[in-house]
Amino acid sequence: MTRSVLALVLEAVFFALAFGWRSWVQWRRTGSTGFIRPRRGAPLMELVAAGLVTASFFLLPAGPAADLAGVERFAGLDNGAAAVAGAVLAVAGIVLTLAAQFAMGESWRIGVDTEARTDLVTDGIFGHVRNPIFSAMVVAAVGLVLLVPNVVSVVALVVLVVGLELQVRRVEEPYLRGVHDGAYVRYVRTAGRFVPGVGLDRASS
Repeated sequence: MTRSVLALVLEAVFFALAFGWRSWVQWRRTGSTGFIRPRRGAPLMELVAAGLVTASFFLLPAGPAADLAGVERFAGLDNGAAAVAGAVLAVAGIVLTLAAQFAMGESWRIGVDTEARTDLVTDGIFGHVRNPIFSAMVVAAVGLVLLVPNVVSVVALVVLVVGLELQVRRVEEPYLRGVHDGAYVRYVRTAGRFVPGVGLDRASS
């Protein structure tokens, strides 16, 4: 199996499990798929964040497709060691994404529903990282870049990271702070934003 084909297979598995299967489980549990589209009249930054993340989902498989079409790989990463590391990171990212999604239980959502009042999950992995699902998605995307290291894959990774940063900082954090108030303020003092110990807000009040 070539690196590009393996990358496409891993991406198909990721989307099937992290969005298809997880959404089906959420629907069975709650009657909602968990997919929340940006509301009408949503702030521009919310639309931009959603647009970038969505665009990255199309760009990620475009990387392996470009590789199959003959787009040149970056020479420094076009080797067996990078390919193995990429496969390991991609699989680890998929597994961690699913684990974090299920750790959220019925509070899992894709997007922000201003009418919903779900529980603030702060135990398990969420006791150390506030956004482990997004962190795991980036790990998987880095793995895919190492598998097919071309300009399309790198652009996909950059678009994903920028979209997730905007989604977290400009959409989800203000929403959670408004809904959970003091509990969220205390939470951000102890759990990192994407990595344990990084992005703490000890000055929050």
